[in-house]
Amino acid sequence: MLIPAGNASAWTGPTGNNTWLLRGRVPALVDAGVGHVTHLDAVAAALDGAALDVLLITHGHADHSGGIEPCRERWPGVRVLGAAALAGTTHVAAGDGMLRVVPTPGHAPDHLIFFDEASGDLYCGDLVRLGGTIVIPASKGGNLLQYLDSLRCVRDLSPRRLLPGHGPIIEEPARIIEEYIAHRAEREAQVIEALQAGCTTAGEMAARVYGPLPPEIAAAAVDTVRAHLQKLRPDGVKPG
Repeated sequence: MLIPAGNASAWTGPTGNNTWLLRGRVPALVDAGVGHVTHLDAVAAALDGAALDVLLITHGHADHSGGIEPCRERWPGVRVLGAAALAGTTHVAAGDGMLRVVPTPGHAPDHLIFFDEASGDLYCGDLVRLGGTIVIPASKGGNLLQYLDSLRCVRDLSPRRLLPGHGPIIEEPARIIEEYIAHRAEREAQVIEALQAGCTTAGEMAARVYGPLPPEIAAAAVDTVRAHLQKLRPDGVKPG
């Protein structure tokens, strides 16, 4: 069950982050939002008197984990399960079933997905989204090689649907993931072209590759170019 977090912005979308409630024997919420009271009230209403038992955190970025403490205040017994708590764990009980836990680093070092193998639904956090691409923030531990491996990992799980941290449900996972992989290859070619044209900084390369951008978007573009450079340098690509 989708419950929007209410933190609308250019980055998070018109209704904010997606959080996903699984009702049943083990009431669980995938991602915590940012702690808006309206979000917590919506979760409580959907639980219809039951207590939230588990918070499953796809990764530690603030728009996904900022609501942990407000959730703990609302439901004092809630268990918070992210990458550290789930290290070495393959499955976790949620709702009336089990979710497979799969590390998918790249967008963030601690990124996880949660896969309901019975239904084919896969809670993918910030791995992919419709209508845009995912920033790979090198300055915050983003890693493009790992991200591409994570895309292929999720593709090979053959999910029926992807339930992302932002935007609508993805009904054609294989096609969207292949488009993401192709997009990264195209962007890499553009970064190589910028290197060969004599650009020497990530900022120069981002300006050449992306063109004019608003300041808040430009910073993310520069960070993603840095992630491409980190991938390319071991491959022997040099400026010039």
